[in-house]
Amino acid sequence: MTRSLVVGLGRSGVALASFLRSRGDEVVVCDSKPADRLTEQLAALPAGVETAFGGYDETLLRAVDEVYASPGVPWDAPLLKTARLKGIPVGSEIDLFFRHCPAPIVGITGTNGKTTTTALVGAVLARGPRPVLVGGNIGDTVLDRLSEVTPEHWVVLELSSFQLEAADRPKPRIGVVLNLTPDHLDRHHSFEAYVAAKARLLRFQDPADDAVLNGQDPACRTLAEQTRAAITWFDREPDPPLGIPGAHNLMNARAAAAVGRLAGIPTAEVHAATAAFKGVEHRLELVGEWDGVRWYNDSKATNPDAAVVGLGSFAGQRVVLIAGGYGSGFELGEWLASIRAHAVAVVLIGDSAELLERELAGKPNVVRARDLDHAVELAAGLAEPGGVVLLSPGYKSFDWFSSFEDRGRRFKDSVRAWNQARTA
Repeated sequence: MTRSLVVGLGRSGVALASFLRSRGDEVVVCDSKPADRLTEQLAALPAGVETAFGGYDETLLRAVDEVYASPGVPWDAPLLKTARLKGIPVGSEIDLFFRHCPAPIVGITGTNGKTTTTALVGAVLARGPRPVLVGGNIGDTVLDRLSEVTPEHWVVLELSSFQLEAADRPKPRIGVVLNLTPDHLDRHHSFEAYVAAKARLLRFQDPADDAVLNGQDPACRTLAEQTRAAITWFDREPDPPLGIPGAHNLMNARAAAAVGRLAGIPTAEVHAATAAFKGVEHRLELVGEWDGVRWYNDSKATNPDAAVVGLGSFAGQRVVLIAGGYGSGFELGEWLASIRAHAVAVVLIGDSAELLERELAGKPNVVRARDLDHAVELAAGLAEPGGVVLLSPGYKSFDWFSSFEDRGRRFKDSVRAWNQARTA
């Protein structure tokens, strides 16, 4: 019997453990967190799974035949390195899914816009005759849904650099790369290594496959040399109708339209899908409008480039920006210039608040919040009728929150609680 070790008990780790148990493996799951911080995940584990918490001890590799890592575990982590030195294969959830998926896959990656484009592509393909499964980094694991997939499906996967570096031979029928700017350099150590991880989406394609690339992005253009697939430059697609704001979303819609065309979806159906699209949670999501002020949740903006795009969507409007969070090594210049150009006030949150306060040097009006509820109160006091309050942090969430989803949902809860309190 195969004995498998799963490293990291997030959503992907639970999916891995479930899949491996279903095929008859003995499974051990380990995580650096203590068990009392993983109660939800532990409750979701199938019967018979062994657990080890509080660290990654190399003794866990004894008698192990295979190791599988969750995306949050660095691919060069010491435990994984030791496993490779011992000749133990190291894989991941997405790696197993690519190996076993019977349906053609549309893989979507890039620095920004992945989630919106993945949802758009799912909506476009759903206008055709084939069933569609959407998942990956968009929030839903897919390995635990593999039994649902038939050769008649389309599978649409949002794929992060972490997932791609952990897949042995990812081979999508259609691979989409939206854009490439520096991100996750604390994990990949250099922009070149980050691009190389993204390029794996295209590297194993053959001439019968399609690579959909952004010809306006210099780093994306270089990827055309790294694939044997037929190239489609999605920036050359005509703009389809779209019901959500932002020039960047028109680029996402062009990419989705290109995929739809390659998949044989009629143009009229592609346009119907994009026109009906209402956006995704945490990406320029309208929370509500009170006293003439619109509140938007853009918590998915986890780096300055994404935050530039979010802020630019409201050019010419009086924006109160809530920004800041966890991370370092970002190039801030373009974002800071955009803040000075488009924001009438900024409320700073998280670990980076002191740095941003210093960099913005009081222009525009800059205040610091002690927590998220305080940030909402401050923003409400600064906003004017006809204006916008925008949470678009430009940083990761791992200082005050467990994820960007946690940050976005707590923001929405705080905004609604503020509104209820003021009208009580």
